[in-house]
Amino acid sequence: MTTPIEGFSKLSKEDKINWIAQHYTQHPKETIAVIKQYWNEDEKLQNLHDEFIENTITNFYLPLGIAPNFLINNKLYAIPMAIEESSVVAAASKAAKFWQTRGGFKTTILGTEKVGQVHFMYHGDSEKLTKFFKLVKPRLINSVAPIVKNMEKRGGGIKNIELRDKTSDLDDYFQLHCTFETLDAMGANFINSCLEGFAQSLKEEALCYEKFTDTEKDIEIVMSILSNYIPNCVVKAEVSCPVSDLKAHHGITAEDFAKKIVRAVNIAKVEPYRAVTHNKGIMNGIDAVVLATGNDFRAIEAGAHAYASKDGRYTSLTHANIENGIFKFWIEIPLALGTVGGLTTLHPLVKLALEILQNPTAKELMQIVAVAGLAQNFGAVRSLVTTGIQQGHMKMHLLNILNQLGATEDEKINLIDYFKKHTASHSAVVEAFKELRNKK
Repeated sequence: MTTPIEGFSKLSKEDKINWIAQHYTQHPKETIAVIKQYWNEDEKLQNLHDEFIENTITNFYLPLGIAPNFLINNKLYAIPMAIEESSVVAAASKAAKFWQTRGGFKTTILGTEKVGQVHFMYHGDSEKLTKFFKLVKPRLINSVAPIVKNMEKRGGGIKNIELRDKTSDLDDYFQLHCTFETLDAMGANFINSCLEGFAQSLKEEALCYEKFTDTEKDIEIVMSILSNYIPNCVVKAEVSCPVSDLKAHHGITAEDFAKKIVRAVNIAKVEPYRAVTHNKGIMNGIDAVVLATGNDFRAIEAGAHAYASKDGRYTSLTHANIENGIFKFWIEIPLALGTVGGLTTLHPLVKLALEILQNPTAKELMQIVAVAGLAQNFGAVRSLVTTGIQQGHMKMHLLNILNQLGATEDEKINLIDYFKKHTASHSAVVEAFKELRNKK
């Protein structure tokens, strides 16, 4: 059994590696070799990566792929996607090609409002607090003027602050619900700095407010933090075409194909067990682009799933219908993204990904990301209602299985060709691999 270590963060990178290898792995030498194998030979670049987080020992690679042929608002894009899961890039690319000849994707920004809150406890008369807030609201905004100055010059800043009484949910609990416009920045640091300024000013003003009792003056700030639930920072992406333009798929008429997709989406609307997996497929596309562009995919995930539950139960993020002979498939999703600040100016591959996307604004990136999610969902649902998900997925997963088995390049070529005509389940791949080896 290992013992706790003091001062791990103060160790050199070499010492950190040696310690973890000696205490937590069975083969320390092999462990150290693997860790160092993923170091970048460019020392300056490696140091840059080391400083992104704490206690860095190496780099953890993900494949960066390209999904081409995305026609978005009549502009053609090749979309970078960073993801480890087989078939995601292929499905998105296939969907992009499918819709490119059917008018492409259309997008609309429905809002860009970000949210932050100051959570506090107040023991007293709520009407007094309301009157106090109306009086001090301008002072709260003025207290962060130096922080907001540059953002306002660019057209952003604080949109509003409102007092919310939450005592029906929790005794003595109130909040300042604050909204912001952060333009091309994701804005987390800006928002949190403003919130902490509001909190300090609120507390100071309360101490000087003559109409408060001593108890009422003692406002307790619990926390000041942005929210990743942003129901008013939303983008809509859609595709549509005459049902007859969908063409037949695997023996299914265009009309039946359209109906099957609508039914599949409607099932995800009413059945949470299906909705979770349905939306996970959407996030396959979205997270891959968010990660490639240096944005926070955890925040996007949390906000998207909260939005899927906004009407009281978890449901599909995409929608589909057939009306007057027109098939329509669309998504509305909250996306708080940035194209300046953070990793966007530091990580060389993030900078490259944004360049490939033609250096989009935050609004343009919202639209691109939403389209990636919609395309991925269309590809997944199309497979589900026609050939089934496993046929395409397992063929894409084939190389992973062969690499696990230690197949040579010649064996890979042989077996890839074999599974063009055969079903590629895991057991079938293992059996075919063994048979090929036995022949040798």
